[in-house]
Amino acid sequence: MKFINSALLLTCLILGSGSHLFAQQIGQWVPGQAGPNASAVFDSPITYANWAPAPDSAVSGAPTTGGQSGPSAAGTSDAETGSDNQWHIAVSPYLWIAGIHGSIGAFDRNAGFKVSPSDLLSHARFGLLGLTEARRNKLLTNLDLMYLRLGKDNAIPFPPSLNSTYANFTLNVLILAPKIGMRLVDEKAVKIDVLTGFRYWYFNESLSFNPSTLGLNFSRSQNWVAPLIGMRFEIALSPKIVTTIAGDYGGSASDKQDYQFVGALGYKIKPKLTLQAGYRYLNLNYQKFSRASPLLDLTMSGAFLGATYQWK
Repeated sequence: MKFINSALLLTCLILGSGSHLFAQQIGQWVPGQAGPNASAVFDSPITYANWAPAPDSAVSGAPTTGGQSGPSAAGTSDAETGSDNQWHIAVSPYLWIAGIHGSIGAFDRNAGFKVSPSDLLSHARFGLLGLTEARRNKLLTNLDLMYLRLGKDNAIPFPPSLNSTYANFTLNVLILAPKIGMRLVDEKAVKIDVLTGFRYWYFNESLSFNPSTLGLNFSRSQNWVAPLIGMRFEIALSPKIVTTIAGDYGGSASDKQDYQFVGALGYKIKPKLTLQAGYRYLNLNYQKFSRASPLLDLTMSGAFLGATYQWK
């Protein structure tokens, strides 16, 4: 009789412990999701090797992911938008089919100029354009790089004794814009970022002659830094389509000011790869108050094509 009572007591303890564990699992279950270990029930036999309790994120209702974030904001979950405390790095090379127009001058004399996108591409000798961004939770930082090397060779038609002389003009342009910012709104459909940083401008012009017996070769460069502030809006139109609108304004003083705005439409073709097309407008106004100083009012605008790869 004592043996039977002991067995009944042991059975009650086992059933009580099992019901307590089962209640914990039910307490972690979120409506709208599969119950605990549903995949193990239907996809594979239930064994102690493949059983695991529900993750802590299920308590708050946050969907669990593998810590990966898609290249675009469309259709991402809360964990994918940076709540996993991991750095997410995206690399975005692009081709800017831009035209340039404006005016340049000195000593109270100005001259207008205009270069079409086809002319710019025909004189391009090298180019490197791309945007790299790193994000962790609501903190983000990015670096926009644009380097262009343009060149032109022309024969000098006069005087007649110099018919074999060629003039080579080379222009190097470097625009570097590092920024750091904060994500103010981080929803599935809408994301809003505020960013600040600076834009570094570098121009180098050189003129050389071949043969160089004329002694007229020269090279000159200008560079400056302008702080900037801007915002970026991302709106998911569908799980695969996202539109981006961004703009910033910078200036170190009243004589150096620049601003830009960008509009883009992206389409996610793979979880980590998004194609983009859009329009970019960049304006620079550089003017000194002395008569001998140069004046440069330059606008670069045109369509661009790019791709974003979510490297991490």
